[in-house]
Amino acid sequence: MGATPESMYLLLSAVLFALGAIGVVTRRGAITILMCIELMLNGANLALISLGRSLPANTPSAGMDGQILAFFVLAIAAAEAAVGLAIVIALFRLKGTADIDAARLLRW
Repeated sequence: MGATPESMYLLLSAVLFALGAIGVVTRRGAITILMCIELMLNGANLALISLGRSLPANTPSAGMDGQILAFFVLAIAAAEAAVGLAIVIALFRLKGTADIDAARLLRW
């Protein structure tokens, strides 16, 4: 068994990102949209790590660049999940639903 080429990881990351983007555009529930955004971020992480591992071995960080960037993306995703869920909870308490269309009615 040989190693899996980087192009397969990039293809998988593109599929994950596309599925997340389709979910964000087509879904109406706030929790589902947040999960689709997380799916998009995970697709980007997979691409960062796979491209980072394809760097030449003679570079100073030798494959760690993608992992370091993926760590920062994970930190941003955690903050996004915390803030997003807080907004969803506030919307649910106010309107009784987590539907995104109800958030449009919050304007003055």
